[in-house]
Amino acid sequence: MLLLAPTVLALAALTVYPGVWVLWLSLQHRIPIFEVSRFAGLDNYAFLAVDPRFLNAGRATAIFTVASVALEVVLGLTAALAIHAQRGGRRLALSFLLLAWAMPAVVTAKLFEWLYHPTAGLINVALGARSLNWLGDPGLALPAVVLADVWRTMPFVAVLCYARLLAIPAELYEAAQVDGAGRLATLTRITLPMLGRILLVAVLFRTLDALRAFDIMFVLTGGGPAGMTETLTVYAYRALFQTLQLGFGSALSVVVFLLVMAVAWAYLKFLRAGTTVAA
Repeated sequence: MLLLAPTVLALAALTVYPGVWVLWLSLQHRIPIFEVSRFAGLDNYAFLAVDPRFLNAGRATAIFTVASVALEVVLGLTAALAIHAQRGGRRLALSFLLLAWAMPAVVTAKLFEWLYHPTAGLINVALGARSLNWLGDPGLALPAVVLADVWRTMPFVAVLCYARLLAIPAELYEAAQVDGAGRLATLTRITLPMLGRILLVAVLFRTLDALRAFDIMFVLTGGGPAGMTETLTVYAYRALFQTLQLGFGSALSVVVFLLVMAVAWAYLKFLRAGTTVAA
């Protein structure tokens, strides 16, 4: 027990104390620049329920999360299957995937900011006369951010799926071939079922990461244009550090934390239910 004490104290100092402090701040109406500091109770949370900007940020967060995770799973699975089907060049393909995955989000954002440039970006150069203002058009900004995030994080799903593919016994495919199963039947009856649990794990991690994503959309668009890419984390950042609404920003942070925890709990419960059924 004594050996665990330093670890427990460190965790308490790094997580419990800041968490309790943020929760306490969320119950305050505190704006240092105006020297406002008073107890507000649940007023900050009550305002969130009717705040149109909060609802818009929640909508942007949901769209970003669902779109990015769905594309990452589809493209990551496809990439893993393609690499696994190759006889040579696997290491080179994995190296390119890992290079994109290892790239910091800010670097990725600056790379795509250049690619999306209205006049000099490679994407618009390829489009020629049909150049688009990817980051300045309210209808294109969020899809542009999603594509940048997918490019960076899709390799995570691909590597997980590829590792699982290597662990599938070759005897299963040999038996299917003897039974006359085609490629589609082998994919749907052997490969995908064997990948089911690792895909659920990938979806869990990527969903949690996407819900709290901040850096890539903040660097690319800053939450604009017209708030179309302002997610809950970007909104919380602006409230805390730009307008110095410490109480309201803390309430936003608590809501994001509870949302992430709820999604994690739901996924874990689903995984445990699947394990029980399989047993």
